[in-house]
Amino acid sequence: MTIQLRKNTVLTNDNKKTFKAIILLNEMINGSHQFNSNASGDDSVLQSLFTDLVAKGYVITSGSNYQVSARGKGIFDTFMKRYTEYLKLYDVFSFVDLEKGEFAFDRYFDFDTDDAWVDFTNDDRFDDLRIAVAMFKKADPAEIVFMSFINENRFDTTAAGWQNELVSDNVWNEIEEICNTAIKPEDVGEDAMVDMINQGSELMIRLMEEEQKQNNNTNYGGGGTTTTTVVEEETVEYYQPYYDPYYISPIWLVPLFIW
Repeated sequence: MTIQLRKNTVLTNDNKKTFKAIILLNEMINGSHQFNSNASGDDSVLQSLFTDLVAKGYVITSGSNYQVSARGKGIFDTFMKRYTEYLKLYDVFSFVDLEKGEFAFDRYFDFDTDDAWVDFTNDDRFDDLRIAVAMFKKADPAEIVFMSFINENRFDTTAAGWQNELVSDNVWNEIEEICNTAIKPEDVGEDAMVDMINQGSELMIRLMEEEQKQNNNTNYGGGGTTTTTVVEEETVEYYQPYYDPYYISPIWLVPLFIW
């Protein structure tokens, strides 16, 4: 595969609307906030988005409140499958020493505290290859950054005024900037990208297997051991196709929302 030079990432209005909708659906499904169809206060800035969500059948009205429809729940479930893969697959590429071809996550289980791990990964020799890997696999780099923001709780719906922050351009401009200043596949080269992705995929499987062993040891003697083992073994098997550096799961190729 020949690496193509990429133009700068520019989020379209539909891109932004999709990401905003994910945050709203998550709050409606997993949070405690009730969104009234006669919105007032901070929620009023979300009204145009809710109008579009209702028009497309992703949200319905129930009494005076909005609720996620079955179609919206299906979209959110697809996103969560992607997000789960992001946490498993892309995190290993967060800290890579390109000069030595080493991954910080290769030593993940060597540290007893989060602070010790953070100190280790703060070394300047480590580069973030997540955007480069996403581009190499033809995934949307902006969605990868969006997921990293979710993982960092950048969309804190318990904070005062979060609605205004969601509809402002601040966070979306930041996502564009991260995408456009990140290391790209052409900066690394195709052969090196293939090698890095191969190493990262193998490391991901090893980390999952090690985590499985630790969980099995912790659960040994408990009634849920068998069930836990089966689920985790299936999870490891699910990621086996990623030994192919060009592989990307079909769930990443399905459009989330159609506006």
